[in-house]
Formats: sequence, structure tokens, C-alpha cells
Amino acid sequence: MMNLMCMKLMNPRNHSRGFTLIELMIVVVIIGILAMIAFSIYTNEVIKGKRAEGKASLLQAAQIEERYYTANNQYGTLAASNISDFSGDNPSRAAYTITITLTPAAPGPYTGFTLTGTPNFTDTACGALTITNTGVKGQGAGDITTCWH
Repeated sequence: MMNLMCMKLMNPRNHSRGFTLIELMIVVVIIGILAMIAFSIYTNEVIKGKRAEGKASLLQAAQIEERYYTANNQYGTLAASNISDFSGDNPSRAAYTITITLTPAAPGPYTGFTLTGTPNFTDTACGALTITNTGVKGQGAGDITTCWH
């Protein structure tokens, strides 16, 4: 009797080889969930990187404006101050478009400015970033600690 049971267990026809369709579907679902989570995290990190690039560009532009003010006793337009979009060799890859609002209104002399960086991508958490000549930072949406820190 024992010998017969051992032979049944050893019989290759009784052992399944491979995976069932249910097992494969469970694995596919798990991989899909992990991929969805990973893609979401990756997208958020890319946005944070672009936001950091925009903040750096705005701070650099503010420094250029301050140097222009030291030399000319007033702030200047982006062209007069020689401020570009800081995108390097490829302007179409700039993360933000920088604009300036000078105060008081024309004809000047301009004693204040607000630099605005408008994202060239979708940033629902922060939107446009701003900085003034007094160093006040702002954003179009969201929490300032999320957007500027």
C-alpha cells in the first residue's frame, strides 16, 4: 500500500507543471499596481526638479537685476539687464518663462520689480513662482513651503 502511494506521488502526470491562469493574472495585477505607483512617484520627482530649476533661474535673475540697479540706480527690463531664460543651448527646453514687472509704471526710474516664472509644464501644486526686489517669494497656488523650499 505504501509503495502504491509513493508511486502515485512520484507519477509525473499528477504534478502540475507551470502556472495557472489565475496565478498569472494575479502577478500581472501586482506588477501593474507597482508600475502605477512608480510612475506617479517618478512624475512628482520630475516636477520637483523642474520647480527647482525655475527657482534657481528666478533667484539668478533677481541677482542680475540687483547688479543692474547698482550700476544704473534703477532696475531694468529683461533685455536691458541681459536676463535670458537660463535654458542653456536649447531655449525650447526651459522649464519656466521669466517675465518682469517694473514699478512704478513707465517711464521710470524703476525702483522695484517682480519677477514671475511661469511653468512651461503642468504644475498644479504651485503654478507660477514670483520674487520681488525685497525678496518676497510667492506662488500661484499651493503652500509656499512646498513651492519654495
